[in-house]
Amino acid sequence: MHAIGRRKRSTARVYLSEGEGNLVINGHPAEGYFSSYLNAAEHLEKTLKLPFYTTGTVGKYDVKARVSGGGFTGQMEAVRLGIARALVGVTDEYRIPLKKAGLLTRDPREVERKKYGRRKARKSEQYSKR
Repeated sequence: MHAIGRRKRSTARVYLSEGEGNLVINGHPAEGYFSSYLNAAEHLEKTLKLPFYTTGTVGKYDVKARVSGGGFTGQMEAVRLGIARALVGVTDEYRIPLKKAGLLTRDPREVERKKYGRRKARKSEQYSKR
């Protein structure tokens, strides 16, 4: 099964196949790919494997993902959305538990652009009344 997940500036193409539960991202095991990320193992369990825990399919599917753009958090959550969408593609029974857990919702939050005349997107120069 194939699905696409996006988060912030990241895009993940996720391929799901029956297997032993291997997670491969950009040709590397997920633990190795995200190893430089702080508490990577903890985040893998909480983030990437959450769709499998929600549907009770831990260790039943192998995941191959191609991720581009963004940082670690955006990439992890893009892969998570892709996995959830791919699971729904496998069987529609998984839609209800995944929807309840909020795993099928695309998080629309993006970085707001910097405006001219301001220091950041919303921060303006300090105003002096006198």
